[in-house]
Amino acid sequence: MTEVNSPPDGPKPGGWTRFVTARPRLSLLVALVLTALAVFAGSGVEKRLGAGGWEDPAAQSTHATKALAREFPGSQPNLLLLVDSGRASVDDRAVAAEAARLTARLADERGVTGIGSYWQTQSPQLRAKDGHQALIAARITGDDTTAGETLDRIAPALRGEHGPVRVSVGGPVAVRHEIQTTIQEDLVRAETIALPITLVLLVMVFGSAVAALLPLGIGIVAILGTNAVLRGLTEFTDVSVFALNLTTALGLGLAIDYALFIVRRFREELATGAEPLAAVGTTLRTAGRTVLFSALTVAVSLAAMMVFPQYFLRSFAYAGIAVVLLAAGAALILLPAALALLGHRVNALDLRRLLRRGAPRRTSPGTGWARVASLVMRRAPVFALATTVGLVLLGLPFLGVKFGTADDRQLPTTAESHIVQQHIRDGFPGSPGGGLDILAEGRATRAQYADYRKRLAGLPGVTRVDGPLVKGHAAYFTVLPKGEAVDQGTQHLVREVRATHAPFRTSVTGTAAVLVDSQHAIGERLPWAAGIIVVVTLLLVFLLTGSVLIPVQAVVLNALSLTAMFGAVVWVFQEGHLSGVLDFTSTGDIETTLPVLMFCVAFGLSMDYGVFLLSRIKEEYDHTGDHPHAVRYGLQRTGGLITAAAVILAVVMVAIGTSRVTNTKMLGLGIALAVLMDAMIVRSLLVPAVMRLTGRATWWAPGPLRRFHERFGISEGEPAPAPVAAKPREPQPVP
Repeated sequence: MTEVNSPPDGPKPGGWTRFVTARPRLSLLVALVLTALAVFAGSGVEKRLGAGGWEDPAAQSTHATKALAREFPGSQPNLLLLVDSGRASVDDRAVAAEAARLTARLADERGVTGIGSYWQTQSPQLRAKDGHQALIAARITGDDTTAGETLDRIAPALRGEHGPVRVSVGGPVAVRHEIQTTIQEDLVRAETIALPITLVLLVMVFGSAVAALLPLGIGIVAILGTNAVLRGLTEFTDVSVFALNLTTALGLGLAIDYALFIVRRFREELATGAEPLAAVGTTLRTAGRTVLFSALTVAVSLAAMMVFPQYFLRSFAYAGIAVVLLAAGAALILLPAALALLGHRVNALDLRRLLRRGAPRRTSPGTGWARVASLVMRRAPVFALATTVGLVLLGLPFLGVKFGTADDRQLPTTAESHIVQQHIRDGFPGSPGGGLDILAEGRATRAQYADYRKRLAGLPGVTRVDGPLVKGHAAYFTVLPKGEAVDQGTQHLVREVRATHAPFRTSVTGTAAVLVDSQHAIGERLPWAAGIIVVVTLLLVFLLTGSVLIPVQAVVLNALSLTAMFGAVVWVFQEGHLSGVLDFTSTGDIETTLPVLMFCVAFGLSMDYGVFLLSRIKEEYDHTGDHPHAVRYGLQRTGGLITAAAVILAVVMVAIGTSRVTNTKMLGLGIALAVLMDAMIVRSLLVPAVMRLTGRATWWAPGPLRRFHERFGISEGEPAPAPVAAKPREPQPVP
């Protein structure tokens, strides 16, 4: 059995080391029990998650939507039945009779209200231009979960062949439900793809199958724990189904990052001759501190999304913070206990041994990265300018970004609800779904309603005004715009309608109105979110390094590393390049909340890698006082590790990016690109070049801040004597 006690003359383990290694078997047993409970607690979480959340709950459009659904359910249908009469006309007597039977059947269903059809109203908007299709509209009541259950209950009996007609089910409730179902199926496929590939990559990194399984186990614990947290949150607030994808990606990615860093440092200590318990203690005092620090920076970036009112963004903050803390906690509690038990057996089952037979054995790790660092620092101005210009050029397409709302085109073209909505877009008059609904509240006379309607009809960009439909002291109008549902002209029309004088209180809703309100909410709070991220990042990096310049560099270079992601998002998903290869439908715009989400997640992950590199540079600089050597040594010791972690995380994100839902595809592929650009370009080339240009001034801080850091700062390395007298260290080979 591996000895887990330090020898009498060895260094005494610190308090945290004693805590996590005192009873390692008990710690792992408790973790196993808690994980099993998390599986039970988190089961069925996907069924309780919503597929919406893009609107501001305090916005005028949200108030109007809820009030109209309550007072005039027919004005806000979320279920559409597309009735196709084939070669016959929808006005054929047999078709009309069958449509009447379907309408009556729908009216008998509980949870369904506001039922209307072309055959009842003879509205031209509900009849296709070719006369072979028409619509039955209704509203399913309740929240996303309740509405989805109702749809599952009634849809099988409605869709399909009914005498002379064929019925397809669509509408917003069907779109949301199909998005939710598709994401659940895609997530299982993504995990099936990511887990075996990740295990192979970990074996390639570590060689040892035992060492490779440890990060994967930590990732699984983090994912299962976060699912349980999300299940608990659904009891108190709305949570987006899209958050499940982030849980999987960050759970695997960050847990693997943290475990890679800790296991690698533990093996380094073993290679120097340290006993297992002493190696665990040193690992926790060094790499463990960096992991804790890194987790805080990622959590802060994700927490910034909580300033936004849309539950789509807030859900990612909930899921992200939970998975980051669980990943870090598992890496700092369970992993040390496992390492203490394994000891030197962490290097067991070296699967690369066969590949090394007959090949020359490297005597020093990271030699290639040392050469890269030396080359970059010799030509620092060239590398700094070239990489900066290249990243800026890659980001230029984002200057042409257009914002829109998510709709059925998020789904694959074979999805039933997408097919229905596409038929409506292509074959029905008057831009169905693009109208503006106006709720009028308060006492008013017929003359006042007529005067208000006349004012609306006189606005530029208005095709016609329908209504009012009056009920008590409330009424609603529908304004049909000349343009598309969410183009710039329709968004301007929303503002014009809201500015139109009325002798009663008015609220405007509709697709364009929701978009205008969402953009306003994000624009109003974006400076606060950015400020939180920047200020806390500056503070945390200062506490890590004691430098004034390095935190500023970290923020600027991190932001620069994201330019390629934003440029690619516009070039690919907005402009539609590669849409055939990636199998998605381009809408010509980007959903408003996606850039915010992608920035927060990618910025946090970039800081994750930045902390790994800076902590090792800082540790070496504290020991030697040699700035160029410290930069070269830091890249030599972490370059391969950061690249391996980035590749593994990119694999997970690409697996998420195989989703059939466009927003999820964009999120996965975009962040994968950002992570790879950050690890392979920014950390490998731009950071060492910039640090070489700034020289020893990199570490400067004014006296008061220097004293503050000496008292409250956190460093990965142990305190060292006068650094200028120390000798640069050469890395030891790691098994």
